[in-house]
Amino acid sequence: MALDITGKIVQKMSKTEGISKAGKAWSKQEFVIETQETYPRKVMISTMNEKVNDLERFNVGDLITASLNIESREYNGRWYTDARAWKIQGQGAGGTNVDPDPFHPDNEPTFTADSASDDLPF
Repeated sequence: MALDITGKIVQKMSKTEGISKAGKAWSKQEFVIETQETYPRKVMISTMNEKVNDLERFNVGDLITASLNIESREYNGRWYTDARAWKIQGQGAGGTNVDPDPFHPDNEPTFTADSASDDLPF
């Protein structure tokens, strides 16, 4: 399951790093955002590996949109759910848009008859 959630970063936890059984290095960082709804909700989201670097561009208080994969798994008779960000967009510390998605429908170029050019070679 994948979805987008928009909210303000209210907390960033410390980055965790380690080595997998296969000998590969990994890093993980979790953060909490508060949605901007009538009844705001707080959601803890995790990032892994290169997405941890994406999260570093943002500070507590920044408004972001996180694209998430949500997955649950069972361990010793209990179920655990993980909301993992695979893309983070928003206003970074410099006030500029970070990681715009060129393939998002809102970013499609628009063409009108006036903007079409007749100087094409064919």
